[in-house]
Amino acid sequence: MTQDDIRAHLASHPQVHVLLSAPGDGTPEMAWGDTFFSIIDATTGEPGKMPFATIVIKDYGDFDNASALNRGGLYRLNVEVGREKFEQLFGFKPAELEAHRGRFDFTEADRLFPHPAYGSSGWVSIINPAASSRGLVTELLDGSRDRALQRSSR
Repeated sequence: MTQDDIRAHLASHPQVHVLLSAPGDGTPEMAWGDTFFSIIDATTGEPGKMPFATIVIKDYGDFDNASALNRGGLYRLNVEVGREKFEQLFGFKPAELEAHRGRFDFTEADRLFPHPAYGSSGWVSIINPAASSRGLVTELLDGSRDRALQRSSR
């Protein structure tokens, strides 16, 4: 799967806002080139402030560098799946991530793992998902989008 595949999949929903950050859009320079997916507020028509998924193409200094994305040609899809789905996927609660961190290679491509920085909040990641991972990736994206839509309608 390419970044464009992921963007097109989520952009097909009318309430999903896709922001490919770039100079002049108000995002910090550090985020330029990364993609943020959020829900468009039905009342205001404005995109929400908190994304439900992101695509990052680089490390974020000392804060988020465990995936070593600066090796070149890599991107990491990050998806907020929530506590229940996280536990189904990994067999432990997000709050227990630190006790299980050693089980994961955060640099491995096409392998689902807890988000290195936000896993304890129910986020998961996959670097350069292959075509064979399309089913899993779209399931996670659709579930995350639907959760975000439910939250926005409250």
